[in-house]
Amino acid sequence: MISEVNMTDRDGAKRTPEQPDTVSSRRDEWRTQKQKKTRQNDDMKSQDTRKHPAGLPFLFLTEMWERFGYYLIIGIFVLYMTDIDKGGLQFADMRADDIFGTFIAFTYLTPFIGGFLADKKLGYIKSIYIGGTLMGLGYLSLAVPDLPFFYAGICLIVIGNGLFNPRISTLLGNLYDDPQYKSNKDSGYNIFYMGINTGAFICNIFAAFMRNKFSWSAAFATAGVGMFLGLIIFTIGLKHYRSADVIKPKQENEMSPMEIMFKVFLPAIIAGILGWLIPGNIFGSDSTDAFLFAVIPVVGFLPLYILGRIFRKEKGSAYCWRCMW
Repeated sequence: MISEVNMTDRDGAKRTPEQPDTVSSRRDEWRTQKQKKTRQNDDMKSQDTRKHPAGLPFLFLTEMWERFGYYLIIGIFVLYMTDIDKGGLQFADMRADDIFGTFIAFTYLTPFIGGFLADKKLGYIKSIYIGGTLMGLGYLSLAVPDLPFFYAGICLIVIGNGLFNPRISTLLGNLYDDPQYKSNKDSGYNIFYMGINTGAFICNIFAAFMRNKFSWSAAFATAGVGMFLGLIIFTIGLKHYRSADVIKPKQENEMSPMEIMFKVFLPAIIAGILGWLIPGNIFGSDSTDAFLFAVIPVVGFLPLYILGRIFRKEKGSAYCWRCMW
């Protein structure tokens, strides 16, 4: 109990004793500050001992659900096109195989364009959102039993895959550039790729169950749900990898996006059209001919570009471009 007798300071001045409420409030404030400081120390200790960045679990789950959706539709794609009894498209085997092969080829080609846009224009996070949304809408389009929606869904998936697929792993690599985590980069990627394998494994169970229990549309819709679930998880963990979203600065003598479009992709488009229009089939089908013809300018550009850089150093840029073109 606090005495009510007046107390004096060291200099002899009188001061009024503190009231119980004031003492209690100060005690509570001191206790709160101590708890806050303890939490901060615990957070610092956990950061010092953490082997992997906090964003790894979120990127793991995002990639797992993206691969879940992609491999789900890959597993039933040809079966859906050739099915004649349970609501499939009733395509001939050759036509179905041709469409499937072209689809797979473009899913491996578009990341080249998507990676360039992500590195120089969009950034990794924005590319992941745009690509994931397009892929999710593409899966849902496949769920509509109508040919225009089928082909629209294929196009959306191809474009979305190009923007999404390589960006997650690049974002993860940027997180491991931190000196605190750099030594664990390999093990981090091992964990990350376990997510890919997990998604690719469980999708077959879901695909078979949804197709047999309900319909083809339900199976494709499940892929779409998985994709959007992955985007939700990615959004929840956004604060952990926002700082890793770095747009690469333009380097000296680097080609602009328009130069690449006109010197690489425009020739590829022209070559693809020529491959499609050639009478007969050189490689089995018009679409295969078109794709292989289109690949030639893209593949041929790389050695020419390297040679051009070598000659540029020795002879100058004017001589370089004469050699290339």
